[in-house]
Amino acid sequence: MIWQALVGCVLVLHLSFIVFVMVGGFLAIRWRWLSWVHLPAAVWGTALECRGWICPLTYLENWLRHINGTTGYSGGFIEYYLIPIVYPLGLTPEIQIQVGLGVL
Repeated sequence: MIWQALVGCVLVLHLSFIVFVMVGGFLAIRWRWLSWVHLPAAVWGTALECRGWICPLTYLENWLRHINGTTGYSGGFIEYYLIPIVYPLGLTPEIQIQVGLGVL
């Protein structure tokens, strides 16, 4: 049961990071110190998107799922959870680069 709770915590952390990368710049307008946290997060998020890398949190989630006795997933968090909801079908590298530049 603890492993399933940890999987949920990683999911919340992962989604929170993605949201922070997307809107953290607006928060930094209000709280200037947040720029020092948001800038590296935005660079990391952009690099993940533009290079097609898989976030380490995805590996952590899959490892926790494996320990829990459930099946992980292939690909990244975005491909598994968000693409079916947010991104269009037939995501191409060009679209992924545009998304990464949009994050930037």
